[in-house]
Amino acid sequence: MSDSAATIMTRDVISVGPGAGVSEIAALLTKHGISAVPVIDAAGKLLGMVSEGDLMIPFNTKNQARRAWWLDMLAEGESLAPKFLEYISLDQHIASDLMTRNVITANETATIPEIADLLMKNRIKRVPILFDGHVAGIVSRADIVRALTRHVNLDVPQ
Repeated sequence: MSDSAATIMTRDVISVGPGAGVSEIAALLTKHGISAVPVIDAAGKLLGMVSEGDLMIPFNTKNQARRAWWLDMLAEGESLAPKFLEYISLDQHIASDLMTRNVITANETATIPEIADLLMKNRIKRVPILFDGHVAGIVSRADIVRALTRHVNLDVPQ
């Protein structure tokens, strides 16, 4: 199999800026049927990745317990104003708060076996493909599986 990242990558990359809110990111993931997006600055530089798992971090049990403790401390036995409770219940996180910063990347000439090794060794589901320091595409596990089916002549849509 001599395909490279450039031949199998998804080129129309759905991405967000560092200031994108949780609801915006969640809407993009849902709309496009994807599980993560790269976070890219105005100059096109890759800053990180935000996945479905990253979006769930503020809602995990540990963070909920910490929030409840702070609320108890602030309230000191008094009930808090409903507007204040509503405000803090809304997730105010943005992409730069939640993103994974040390992103594993590859270049366009990386071979499919090299990309598969990156995915497996790093336990990741996708790898951004960089060209000249900018995101040129993404190769996911599904892209590799599609490439494998083409090489065994299966009748699979592309």
